[in-house]
Amino acid sequence: MEEDRTINCTTFQKQEPAIKEITDKINMAQKVMEKAELAEELQKEVDVLLSCPYYDKASINCKNCHFIANLRKKTASLIIKAKKLA
Repeated sequence: MEEDRTINCTTFQKQEPAIKEITDKINMAQKVMEKAELAEELQKEVDVLLSCPYYDKASINCKNCHFIANLRKKTASLIIKAKKLA
């Protein structure tokens, strides 16, 4: 998705800065345990988007939001699984 395109949704706009901050911290973390703890935080923030009471399956904004949120949730889950291997 291009940087100049945004999802027109107040819930997404509210969650996005926190999600970006946690993602940046995950990327900068050196230890797997630290990454896993942050990934758990990320899942909580992403769950807010996935459980949005205003979700409309006909809305392209909602579809895009859920697509991105699901990718982030899967990524966080992989990081958490990596903790068990460490």
